[in-house]
Amino acid sequence: MLVFRYVAFTLMLLGSSGMLARADANRDRFQTGRDIRVEADDRVGDVMCLNCSIYIRGQASGDILTIHGNVVVYEGAQIGGDIASLAGNVRLETGAQVGGDVASIGGAVRRDSGARVGGDVSSMPGSGWALAIFVLPLLFLGGIVALIIWLVQRNRRTTQGVRPLAA
Repeated sequence: MLVFRYVAFTLMLLGSSGMLARADANRDRFQTGRDIRVEADDRVGDVMCLNCSIYIRGQASGDILTIHGNVVVYEGAQIGGDIASLAGNVRLETGAQVGGDVASIGGAVRRDSGARVGGDVSSMPGSGWALAIFVLPLLFLGGIVALIIWLVQRNRRTTQGVRPLAA
């Protein structure tokens, strides 16, 4: 009977540790097309949003990332990691705390004087930066592909035009 209790206790302990690990992993939030709102009593990990905005009143222990969306960090909110926005703005209100860096490419960073940032704050406003980040590498890769195609076609033309000598 005592062995049964130890086995049952061990199984309960192993089962609950798996649930705790999954609960911690579920603190991360990801959304596309719908805004993410972290309320004052919420605690989350990393937050990522594609084509939507993030509004934070609570605590985020990880990083915040938006692509084509804005980030608004309200008074009393705490971010443990970095904030990055591509093609969107970042607004930090008075009393907001960010442990890492704040960066916006293709948007602006608006920081109230009472907002605290532990790292660097950088902003590259205008859509030209986002265009340069995506279009220039694609043009470069397109040029390499075009060069390869041209070399292959040139090689085919020269080998097809050569006829063996008659003996």
